[in-house]
Amino acid sequence: MYINRHIKKAFKKAEKFYPAILLTGSRQVGKSTFLTHTYKKCDYISFDKWDNLRDIKKNPQEFLLKLKKQLILDEIQRIQDAFIAIKYIIDEYKNKEKILYLLTGSQKFVLMKNVSESLAGRLAILEMYGLSSREIYEDDRNDVFMPKKEYIENAVPKFKYSKKELWNRILRGSYPEIYEKNVNDLQMFYSNIVETYVERDVHEFLNIKDTYTFKKFLVSIAARSGQLLNMSEMGKEIGVDTKTIKSWISVLEASNIIYLLYPFYLNVSKRIVKTPKVYFLDTGLLCYLTDWKDYKTLESGAYSGNIFETFVVSEIIKSFANSGLKPNIYYFRNANTAEIDLLFYEDNTLYPIEIKKSSSPNLNAIKSFHLLKSYYKNVNVGEGGIICSSNGLKKIDSSNYLIPIEYL
Repeated sequence: MYINRHIKKAFKKAEKFYPAILLTGSRQVGKSTFLTHTYKKCDYISFDKWDNLRDIKKNPQEFLLKLKKQLILDEIQRIQDAFIAIKYIIDEYKNKEKILYLLTGSQKFVLMKNVSESLAGRLAILEMYGLSSREIYEDDRNDVFMPKKEYIENAVPKFKYSKKELWNRILRGSYPEIYEKNVNDLQMFYSNIVETYVERDVHEFLNIKDTYTFKKFLVSIAARSGQLLNMSEMGKEIGVDTKTIKSWISVLEASNIIYLLYPFYLNVSKRIVKTPKVYFLDTGLLCYLTDWKDYKTLESGAYSGNIFETFVVSEIIKSFANSGLKPNIYYFRNANTAEIDLLFYEDNTLYPIEIKKSSSPNLNAIKSFHLLKSYYKNVNVGEGGIICSSNGLKKIDSSNYLIPIEYL
């Protein structure tokens, strides 16, 4: 059973302007399945296959010229020289025939070293994550979630979670195979995901020989999802230096395993030097690494608030990615540790959001919203509210709402 992916619209838009499109994303999120299903007339070449890898390494340009000019090239990070050959073919043949190179890669860390220079102006870059709830429940809403009045009051979700359905959804995660094949043994599935990731991507690009310590690192960072990232603390916990932790985090981020959320500053350069919060992009993988096996114990556990917050943030990120956009989201935290979970920034306006798993959260949760005007005097503050398990949209005050999780 193929599940329709909402990123298709962004692809069709990019196809009108670019002869090449690169789709990045972690392993098994459905990149090649999406492309082969959507672009049935394109030939498909995978560089996970040794013979293809051997042949293209001999002479990338000669290899590609023998093939159709409408082509899917899977796991392109394995052959960096292909970018120069693709550039030549695009420039040589663009006025003679239809050119469309659809590239996939599971490692942005490697890909971005050459792609921006080799294919500048010729390539669109899109990101794919695991399935969104909209995709799973066949809800055709395909707009970016923004806590604006016009979005909140006009959204009409086509599904409604029961408590069991919500926490089962969080426990199962977002990998398409789980839903397309109705996988029930989640422990085996995610064990294979971890082994594949460690043995293939991490070993290949970091040459880590001590995979046991790296797996300890994965568990350590999973236990911190939804929290400030303290690399020094993690290093002491697993017995490696901070430089190593930083290197490993960069690979997790480049592989779309984690997302780093930075604090909001008007000075953009300040954002990237401040401590980020870390979020796993798949809650099923997160639950596996932190040893949650049952939705009931997960929902009632002490860590459930962090996992619920992680789920919300990942769904929001998917809504941006499926529209071909980068998330413009941040968090707020001042010296007195007053926090706001999410700040959406658009057109010089901040839209604040708190995230609570409760169906009737304490309205004190939004008490920090008033701080924004004093910290950012030249920025407007728009609508916001609390994303929660509320049974229906409810207005808190003139500009804030209780927003059911189905609205994401």
